[in-house]
Amino acid sequence: MKNELRVLHVITRLIVGGAQENTVASVIGLRARPNLSVRLICGPSRGSEGSLESEFAGMPESLTIIPELIRPIHPWKDILAMRRLRRIFVQARPDIVHTHSGKAGILGRIAARKAGVPIIVHTIHGPSFGPFQGWLPNRLFRAAERYAARCTTHFVSVAEAMTRQYLAAGIGRPEQFTRIWSGFDLEPFLAARNDLALRARFGIAPEDFVIAKLARLTPLKGHEELIAAAPELIAQRPQIKFLFIGAGPLREKLQVQIGALADRFVFAGLVEPDQVPSLLGIADALVHVSRREGLPRALPQALAAAKPVVAYACDGAPEVCIDGKTGFLVEPGNLKDLARRLIQLAEDPNLRKRFGETGREFVKERFSRSAMIDALEDLYRRLAAEARLPQALSHALS
Repeated sequence: MKNELRVLHVITRLIVGGAQENTVASVIGLRARPNLSVRLICGPSRGSEGSLESEFAGMPESLTIIPELIRPIHPWKDILAMRRLRRIFVQARPDIVHTHSGKAGILGRIAARKAGVPIIVHTIHGPSFGPFQGWLPNRLFRAAERYAARCTTHFVSVAEAMTRQYLAAGIGRPEQFTRIWSGFDLEPFLAARNDLALRARFGIAPEDFVIAKLARLTPLKGHEELIAAAPELIAQRPQIKFLFIGAGPLREKLQVQIGALADRFVFAGLVEPDQVPSLLGIADALVHVSRREGLPRALPQALAAAKPVVAYACDGAPEVCIDGKTGFLVEPGNLKDLARRLIQLAEDPNLRKRFGETGREFVKERFSRSAMIDALEDLYRRLAAEARLPQALSHALS
């Protein structure tokens, strides 16, 4: 078709996670739009964190897996992955390459520039550098992002905080950034309810106050800090239980840390994305104490289910966890304040209801999947018009 835009997305891996769910939803949603040809390239997804590759089971032509595209730094495989990406781009001749995540973002943008792709977009799902790293990795990743920025036509930020951080690091120019909320299917979350039978399956009593944490069991997600705050919480509110939704390599370490409080912690394990709404439905509040996020999808998802949230005031969390309106913000590492705010929610059902209802309306207006797809398509069309691609000009005349 003369006015069809060809778009290739690239992500490092399709594990079960927010950036990956965003990318899958974007690719599938954009494929349904007229005059867009959209495919996804990724590395292999292995290990305890699950895989979203099955989302493409009915459309195998839309997913290409490059075995050499792996998350850890591996000079030889990285060179091979970049060569394969460049070869694919030369053969497919996309109008737009849209990259996601750290490794694929760097290799994909460089390969796209070498292949002569006219428009190169990168989504910042979370910072690839920052105080969570040692000084050497921080400098290396900043340098790599600055270099890749020279190959980048436009950045998509999932939160304004990401735009500020990247501009402050000398990456990109203000006019190159567009914030697009990470949308999702709202309806299952809006319909979430406190299913007592589901509670019983996990050993949770009707009267228990359930604090959910929705995150992979990996470093920097804050599980250890929540466990450290647990004794004070339980001392003040004996009926508190913690529901960890997600899997990952830290599970055994966390279980050792929990020790004698094991009966207060429920590990739901790896769950499919469509099971998340029902698990949030049996929670009374969600806590998010990660020290490295863009804008964690767990926050708007919990708010869509009318659950109040407590979050560390870092990265994009304050853009959704609005202090005193949809939840409480806590300074990172302040476990005493974290416990105080969670106890406040546990003891005040009217406050929980008010935060939940306000949060639900906030999310309904901003986080629909269709709004995200609309914004991405509009961005693609605008960039194509600015680049004066024939496809964009014929689309404007049709």
